[in-house]
Amino acid sequence: MSHHLSGPNLRSPRGDARLDLTDLFAFPAAGASGRTVLIMNVNPYAPTGGTEFHPDAVYRINVDNDGDHRADVAYSFTFSAPAGGAQSMTVRRATGEAAGKHEASGEVLFADVPVAFGSTPDVVEADGRKVSVGLRSDPFFADLEGIVNDFTWTGKDAMAEANVFGIALEVPDADLGPEPEIGVWARVGLHQDGQLISVDRGAHPSLTAYFNAEEVKDAYNAGEPADDWEKYREPWTAVLQHTGDYTTDAATETLKIVLPDILRYDRARPAVYPNGRTLTDDVTSARLTMLSGGKITSDHIPPHTDLLPEFPHLGHPHPVPPAG
Repeated sequence: MSHHLSGPNLRSPRGDARLDLTDLFAFPAAGASGRTVLIMNVNPYAPTGGTEFHPDAVYRINVDNDGDHRADVAYSFTFSAPAGGAQSMTVRRATGEAAGKHEASGEVLFADVPVAFGSTPDVVEADGRKVSVGLRSDPFFADLEGIVNDFTWTGKDAMAEANVFGIALEVPDADLGPEPEIGVWARVGLHQDGQLISVDRGAHPSLTAYFNAEEVKDAYNAGEPADDWEKYREPWTAVLQHTGDYTTDAATETLKIVLPDILRYDRARPAVYPNGRTLTDDVTSARLTMLSGGKITSDHIPPHTDLLPEFPHLGHPHPVPPAG
């Protein structure tokens, strides 16, 4: 189910949904050439799993612009402790060696950005960039009940009424690198006992849910994409051979799409997953097709219709049922 429930202990009652990376998107800005939108969503089923962003976390979008699977540019998002129903965010942009570290560092692009907990998004603009953060409608769509029940489709979209906490950033293409080809991934780190611990990371949807055994998920979340091919090619090949009757060679070629776990985006070409990812791309069907070796090609759930045509594009949040 995309990255939903991929973070630390999120499958247990003690899990902290504020740290759960749900989805990552990269696509061209609407109505403006030479600009890119990056969106990182966290906290599935918000706000029931957490009513704000974690003040001890570093939320981060990493960009590789030279093809070595390491961050050359990194946007870090950190949050104040919530007070009186309000919370604010600071956005930093790091480059070079600093981009390869997980801590928030670099130039401050935005400070004291308000987190929008209501229906209307707050959009803040500065120096040719835009940012918006807050409670939004979850754009992910899938028949999760049907997937769990041996692909007996129900026609029900599990996320039709779900919310997330979204971080949306629009930047000039020049911010991301001189060439059109980039790679993007997201990470959530948490400060604990004087250290920043990477608790969730990813780019392509649904990978850890389908490919990683429970006991290796924490190590995966703490790892670096540059090491993914060496570490995960063999065990993930075995998964594809089991689920889709792949030969070793065919599995190797298929895994090149998602390993390393970096969303490749050639900005000179249309953004359609797996070249970038828009809010309406049917990534669930793409993953089912991959896993089944083409035997299952769709879960028959259409994209959401509540998306906004303008930035931040994520739809207005759904009403939250009263507690109890």
